[in-house]
Amino acid sequence: MRRMNTVAAATTIALGIVAGLSGPVAAQVTAFEGARVIIGDGRAPIQNATVVVNGARITAVGPAASVQVPAGATRVNLAGKTMMPMIIDTHVHLSTNREGVIRDLRQRAYYGISAAQSMGSDMGDLLPMRAETFPGAGKYLSAGRGITGREPGRTTVPHWVTTDAEARAAVRDNAAKKVDLIKIWVDDRDNTVVKLTPALYGAVIDEAHKNNLRTIVHIFDLDDAKGTLRAGVDAFAHGVRDRDVDDELVNMVKAKPNLVLNPNLPDRGVKTDITWLRAGMPAADYAKLEMENVDDPKMQAFHAIQSRNLGKMNAAGVKIVVGTDGNVPYAPHIEMENMVLAGMTPMQVLVSANKNAAEFIRAPDMGTIEVGKSADLLILDANPLDDIKNTRRINSVYLRGQAINRTTRP
Repeated sequence: MRRMNTVAAATTIALGIVAGLSGPVAAQVTAFEGARVIIGDGRAPIQNATVVVNGARITAVGPAASVQVPAGATRVNLAGKTMMPMIIDTHVHLSTNREGVIRDLRQRAYYGISAAQSMGSDMGDLLPMRAETFPGAGKYLSAGRGITGREPGRTTVPHWVTTDAEARAAVRDNAAKKVDLIKIWVDDRDNTVVKLTPALYGAVIDEAHKNNLRTIVHIFDLDDAKGTLRAGVDAFAHGVRDRDVDDELVNMVKAKPNLVLNPNLPDRGVKTDITWLRAGMPAADYAKLEMENVDDPKMQAFHAIQSRNLGKMNAAGVKIVVGTDGNVPYAPHIEMENMVLAGMTPMQVLVSANKNAAEFIRAPDMGTIEVGKSADLLILDANPLDDIKNTRRINSVYLRGQAINRTTRP
């Protein structure tokens, strides 16, 4: 206990506590009191903390004894609860129209997700939405139109490129729309299409870097992981999926300290308890999920490869972020459990969902509970450091300082 108190005191100093405030304050000031606060960057939690929020911003954080609550502030008793930053999902594929994107972002806020980055399936007409703020909806980021080879039968939203000139033109088209990063697919889809060659994905990466854009690649095979690394890719949108990674790849990623991995683990292929989802969806949708909730040995083997590979990448020190693919608003809670089962600690996973994810989407005001940051607060009935599944035990959610209505899912 003495050690925890010492850590808490040090954390107070590090967070730059705003104390000694006095005088009348506006009605939007709220003091959240008594919770265990998980900062989001790997530091030890603050026990019996007080967090003061003014409007959309955090203005004070620290142990209760170190933070003076402003006169007139609304006080919220969170004794016995755990507070952490809302989760950031760095890899999704949202709806393809404005109304659908807003709904998707609101559904994510319901589950404690503050931001979602759409990876390569967005036409240009959606991109201006990134500058808008929607009540009760999280932040939207986008890679615009991703880049791949010809994929007949699949979506035509991504750029299909077959020459160096087309590859570079696709990057410039995205750059003109000020996308957040460039998404590349390098995958033959079970030998059904011709995937991008090293020359073509190399041209994409080179042109992206000339335009000051980062690149993230969807890979499947170990050989393509190595090839794209040699070409200078900045991030992986999936881990290696065809086989266990070897020492050569481990050494390659160790030599790239800025590399980011979004593992996007697949379904484990085992029947699990999904009752935590029942309250947040129509009965028919829940019943369908339960019907699909079965053991699948083939999926178990597919998952096991990627789980082992994530463990090796984590041990190698790769920066890992949470991302889920698809358009399932609650998926980060499942992904985070799978990451722990792959060998990451709960604290490492929370950092992946908070600080690392915020840095990856370049949102410096998000990802941690610190003075000056956006008040994106996830209040839990139990501690996720004890069991990562406790992120599902949501008591309340505050997005930009405003409580999310959780009586029904949007």
